[in-house]
Amino acid sequence: MPLLASFLNPLDNTHNFEPDKHIPDLADKVIIVTGGNSGCGKETVLQLAKHNPGRIYLAARSQAKFDDAIKEISTAAPDANITFLELDLSSLASVKQAAEKVVSENSRCDLLINNAGIMAHPPGLTADGYELQFGTNHMGHALLTRLLLPTMQRTASQPDSDVRIVNVSSAGHMFVTGPGIYFDQLKTPMESTNPGVIYAQSKLANILHARELAKRYPEILTTSAHPGRVESNLANVMFDVNGFNGRFQRVFDSLAGQFTVQQGALTQLWAATWKRDEVKNGAYYVPAGKENAGSKKSRDAELAKKLWEWTESELSAKGY
Repeated sequence: MPLLASFLNPLDNTHNFEPDKHIPDLADKVIIVTGGNSGCGKETVLQLAKHNPGRIYLAARSQAKFDDAIKEISTAAPDANITFLELDLSSLASVKQAAEKVVSENSRCDLLINNAGIMAHPPGLTADGYELQFGTNHMGHALLTRLLLPTMQRTASQPDSDVRIVNVSSAGHMFVTGPGIYFDQLKTPMESTNPGVIYAQSKLANILHARELAKRYPEILTTSAHPGRVESNLANVMFDVNGFNGRFQRVFDSLAGQFTVQQGALTQLWAATWKRDEVKNGAYYVPAGKENAGSKKSRDAELAKKLWEWTESELSAKGY
């Protein structure tokens, strides 16, 4: 293990959390995991599937991606009820269609893990005209959450319910610059801004969104989680471009090491299933289940409020 691993990519399993041992029975629970076809998302589905869930929606962009993932998951949990949910987070129309499917097929929704994301992509726009990383990582998840909230609220009002939302963020949010969220540029490709900074902006938005959800919907336990630097395909685009960000990440990985996906999924699994009274609503957690203050911007209540209002206004203007 690299000498700097414990400092640069720490794993402090504060609660000695073991998914097989500590995830409770999930009978009747309806669960959604975005990006469930690879990396930490697939591992999250796999671990939850072992504990008798009512239904897990594995959200992915295509049936082929789902089919590839389900082979491994079904081996670990052959009897689990896992359903394909077609979802392209860069398209609000796709998000709406996915949410409508979940709502039409279920009377409840217990757990939403907003896991999917893209990292340091070249400049671009989503189908709806938002900067690509912000539009995918934040706007897509914000709409999915918004459309599922009424069902989640109804579920939360039932006896013995335990309704949760987990936004998967990143310690990369600390690399934001300037205002943190560049509201005046969110409908541009932001070509003149480093893709790593744009990624950081989207990950900051994930934390701020979780904090605001916790504030506005206290009956739902909402947290954000940093998985650590994980050996997955998230950084592949950045490596392919081979710019400064990719070269920096390779050096970082050589010094810090990378978590396995099993280690990387621990924090979001912990936030999703650990004893409710020991998980703090609105908090940001790092591996594995350790509360962290995050950056100053991530604790800015006014910025969180501004982002919420901006997002709600945008979604409403587009008919959602």
